[in-house]
Amino acid sequence: MPRPLCIGNGDLLINFDGDLVMRDLYYPHVGMTNHIESRRNMMGIWAEGQFSWLDESGWVKTWDYVEDTLVARSLATSQALGLSLTSSDAVHYRESLYLKRVVIRNLRPEAREVRVFFAIDFNIDESDIGDTALFDPDLRAIYHYKRNRCFIMDGRVGPRSGEPAPQPGEAAPPAGEGGSAGIAQFSTGRKRFAGAEGTWRDAEDGRLEGHAISQGSVDSAIAFNVALEAGGEETLYYWIAVGQGFDSARAVHALVTTTGPERLLIETATFWRHWVAKGQRELGSLPPDLVAFFKRSILVARTQVDNGGGILAANDTDILRSNRDHYSYVWARDGAMTAYALDLAGYYGLTRRFFRFCQRALSREGFLWHKYHPNGSVGSSWHPWVRKGETILPVQEDETAGVLWALGHHFNLDHDLEFIDALYPTLVEPAADWLASYRDPETGLPRPSWDLWEERQGIFTYTAASVYAGLLAAATLGDLFGDRGAERWRQVAEEVRKATLDRLYDAKLGRFLRGVYVTADGSLSPDYTLDSSLFGVVLFGLLPAADERVVRTMALVRDRLWVNTDVGGVARYTSDQYFKRSDDVEGVPGNPWIICTLWLGRWYVAKARSADELKVALTILEWVRTHAMPGGHLPEQLHPYTGQPLSVAPLTWSHAELISAVLEYAAKARELGLEVSLTQPNPGEPTP
Repeated sequence: MPRPLCIGNGDLLINFDGDLVMRDLYYPHVGMTNHIESRRNMMGIWAEGQFSWLDESGWVKTWDYVEDTLVARSLATSQALGLSLTSSDAVHYRESLYLKRVVIRNLRPEAREVRVFFAIDFNIDESDIGDTALFDPDLRAIYHYKRNRCFIMDGRVGPRSGEPAPQPGEAAPPAGEGGSAGIAQFSTGRKRFAGAEGTWRDAEDGRLEGHAISQGSVDSAIAFNVALEAGGEETLYYWIAVGQGFDSARAVHALVTTTGPERLLIETATFWRHWVAKGQRELGSLPPDLVAFFKRSILVARTQVDNGGGILAANDTDILRSNRDHYSYVWARDGAMTAYALDLAGYYGLTRRFFRFCQRALSREGFLWHKYHPNGSVGSSWHPWVRKGETILPVQEDETAGVLWALGHHFNLDHDLEFIDALYPTLVEPAADWLASYRDPETGLPRPSWDLWEERQGIFTYTAASVYAGLLAAATLGDLFGDRGAERWRQVAEEVRKATLDRLYDAKLGRFLRGVYVTADGSLSPDYTLDSSLFGVVLFGLLPAADERVVRTMALVRDRLWVNTDVGGVARYTSDQYFKRSDDVEGVPGNPWIICTLWLGRWYVAKARSADELKVALTILEWVRTHAMPGGHLPEQLHPYTGQPLSVAPLTWSHAELISAVLEYAAKARELGLEVSLTQPNPGEPTP
């Protein structure tokens, strides 16, 4: 299932599924090296001879986040066990440390003793070969390690009711002393090998065997004893300290035992509240729920950004069930759109890392490859290097162009000339030169490349518009340094613009084409498919939003790509087959995509000249909010009949579009001097 909860700090990212089971743990890069590879790392409860894992039937679960933070919170209740579990989960904002606090409530009128188990299943460096799990008698903690990766699992029960938590700098009492008890039981063992299911099975009778070390394909389990008064509650803390070897992991572990897990949770929540407040620009009279959703999108987007600069598309490994690959890559396109959104929100320091990443990743020829790992190495691809005996570049021109466009936007907001100077000779110049040269000499259009959906090779309106914007941005940046090449880029940009209007707009249809394909005789064959990406004409400034050619095109997108079910939303294009859930039913051109729906909303914002026009955009923003997952995550697309998330979630680009749409809406409201409340649109204004 998609990932409804993500917590991270740019080095360590952890995802949970809807059963509150930890499914992904990435370190030391967001999106690269998933050390649990979707395996069940879960909590279980034993009470009066009964045992239940949290992902089994009988538990009623809800989840969200603590407001304006990256602290997840959840409630799980079992009437059969007579218990409720209120959990708070966080990755420390700075340290490679996972923290969990569980408040265990006794729902019965008698005192009881329960045991809380944690099953730990790592595939370190994405392999179960050569792992070691051991119990350290000095720390009384479990280690999992291999090579330069070490994970230390530990916890404490307490303080008990009426006893203060350890103060900063004060060590928590050792196990068995002063009301703070550590691991009561442990065991390590083999998993999924030679008939062994795993140590988690050993936990189900409420007793662990105490096997102290295992090597190979291994897992472990630990347990804590919790005494509950009648109708009372107790607090349990659990943590995973992560490091590159024993010493660094032990240092993180020592931070918890000396500072106290509660204090670390509090400071993490405090940090994120201050961090996200920066993104709350003047949002006018947006409804409070939408403001909160906007801030949640910024926080979710942050979890998907690696501290080395890579902006990951998504880190939901559930996609592996249908494809032996995933979305945990840096697509320059997704990254550029996210950088644009984060720059609008004022996070210039974060986006600078992305542009430096692109600087390092740029090929010798001046283009960006299909996608990258977060360490900068080239990612997997399905784009061929040869077709019909001819060599072709396996690229998408809009990715290289989009980065230049986003960088130009970044400078317009940040005005850091020294930063641009550092990137200019190794990113801006080679990328702009490549874009300017990679054109068809007859038409003036960009040469064929793969479209933004990565499904077909041709010359596309979205791509051409992005090349125009990228070259124009490069020329503007070149003017800052008196570069003579800037004028050439500006001239080529205008040639691309003219060629796009001449050859990719069909006057008879009254709209833009998706694109054209070069035939064997060199002629251009039109692609009449109606595609939501035609919004790129506005996005990249090829034409203003109110231009009649744009209005006619976007009106058709609204009328023909809107999914006419109770769910609604805009499909990518007519007859979209990706994750298809309809049988070519009239009015259901494909699954609704968050990105595409927000493009329609952004177009309404861009062309708005009155309150009524802005109200239409606001209804689209509210549609997105109400179709988010519990907790606020946005998927790539939705089931057209049930509204359930499809493909991956959260998708970073979806959140980026929401951030951009909200800030553009607020800016337009200020420009028009309007106070806009959420009401029904004017009947004279077409609605989605």
